[in-house]
Amino acid sequence: MKLPLRLAAMLCGWISLSMGAASAASAVPARGAVPPIRHVFVIVLENEPFHATFGPGSAAPYLARTLPRRGALLTQYYGIGHFSLDNYIAMVSGQAPNPDTQQDCPIYREFVATGPVGAHGQLPGRGCVYPASVKTIADQLEAAGLRWKGYMEDMGRDPARERATCGHAALGTPDPTETATRTDQYAAKHDPFVYFHSIIDDAVRCDAHVVNLDRLRVDLRAVATTPNFSFITPNLCHDGHNSLCADGKPGGLPAIDRFLKVWVPRITGSAAFRKDGLLVITFDEGSTGNACCGLRRLPDGPVPGQFGPGGGRVGAVLLSPFIHPGTVSAKPYDHYALLRSVEGYFGLPALGYAGAPGVRVFGPDIF
Repeated sequence: MKLPLRLAAMLCGWISLSMGAASAASAVPARGAVPPIRHVFVIVLENEPFHATFGPGSAAPYLARTLPRRGALLTQYYGIGHFSLDNYIAMVSGQAPNPDTQQDCPIYREFVATGPVGAHGQLPGRGCVYPASVKTIADQLEAAGLRWKGYMEDMGRDPARERATCGHAALGTPDPTETATRTDQYAAKHDPFVYFHSIIDDAVRCDAHVVNLDRLRVDLRAVATTPNFSFITPNLCHDGHNSLCADGKPGGLPAIDRFLKVWVPRITGSAAFRKDGLLVITFDEGSTGNACCGLRRLPDGPVPGQFGPGGGRVGAVLLSPFIHPGTVSAKPYDHYALLRSVEGYFGLPALGYAGAPGVRVFGPDIF
């Protein structure tokens, strides 16, 4: 039967639209399934509670309003302690705070164990640089044949303070990066990879993987050169740590927005992100000591937190092709949940407290 031209055109258009919808649906995992994420980007910011960052009066509207409209806002995401370093350590290894990491390790000292590894992979003791037996997600990824890098803004800007790759103090000496300078605002305490002998003992390997942030622009040019896991640390100005930056520029939340407006489009515009990426933007800690998800500590360690137990409610924004824009989740998460979720995307076992009972992974409330 010969159809009228207009009806035939409408039918062809309907078939094409249906086929396109079916194709798009097949590319997105079913609700509740683990999305096929193969490139994870994590940006960690500093010292802001949820109500200040994402509240109605936020001084970072790009972070608080624009980005959540494009992805998912996690309203109940928490830090695990205070000050900075213990949170960063938890994100990559699942180790709980000890008396030194909880004080940001002003002396770059060896970790001294006081006993064997205990429940959930926790090594009791105190100190800063963990023995090679304590592994990180970086070690896991390499063992699985996957790629990773830590991108640290300003690292090596002042060679008298630290090297341009794998920058850290000499063991047993004061950390010169505790304070920003006009020319160099890198902080080792925000670079968790240099606190593990499993990484720093191989200088060639560390130099290849713990690099200045400028390298990310080059690596994003192709899927083949983009790491599966990218951990991104802004300097002490752009992460919001300092309200007035060492170079005289305004800091705080406005500085965070300036940084994100540059780097988020670079990441989300990359081929790797568009293919199978996830960008997580969160804070190490808030200004209070409240916690979620169970307060986890070393058997002989301090109660995590300086202003009450826990690291405070900080929130997080997630962007991904697998997330519906404008998603909001009120389910509780913390840094151990972040680590366990990322390990899950790559089929890796959970490290430390990321493997503890009850640790939630990012799920269908987000994807």
